[in-house]
Amino acid sequence: MFDEEVLIGQLKNPQTREASYRILVSTHKERLYWHIRKIVLNHEDTDDILQNTFIKVFKHIDSFKGDSKLYSWMYRIATNESITFLNKKAKQMNTGLTELQEQRVQNLKADIHFDGDEIQLKLQKAIISLPQKQQLVFNMRYFDEMKYQEISDILDTSVGALKASYHHARKKIESLLVITD
Repeated sequence: MFDEEVLIGQLKNPQTREASYRILVSTHKERLYWHIRKIVLNHEDTDDILQNTFIKVFKHIDSFKGDSKLYSWMYRIATNESITFLNKKAKQMNTGLTELQEQRVQNLKADIHFDGDEIQLKLQKAIISLPQKQQLVFNMRYFDEMKYQEISDILDTSVGALKASYHHARKKIESLLVITD
């Protein structure tokens, strides 16, 4: 592992920026990929958003103040890029965000990069039925096992509000996944 403060210093130094950037990408690309993928549900779009995220990180590293961890800052960028992408895509398709996400869940079965079963498809359908903030909180807490403080740094929301969002999301998902005979 590496010392984050040292890496940040190297990223801000023009002589060590590119080599440090490669380390940053190799260290965080998989984790950020799956974070973005849970939001946009499509491999190709995820790759594009991931690339845009790293470009923004590279361009704006000098403005990183260190108020949060570097990966929290990158998660915030990735989250914002994902939301912006979905909103733009919904507008282009002249549809609502919920309808767009429903189409994306339907397309998961045909996606060669999705290896889930029917239960995972049901879970994805339940997650996309949530308001966007609850989707984000649920994914970060449940799948990424992030602490509330980390999510708070990324989403710029209080821990109490996040706990409430997660609780409501979990209850809604549980009620949607109840199996009836």
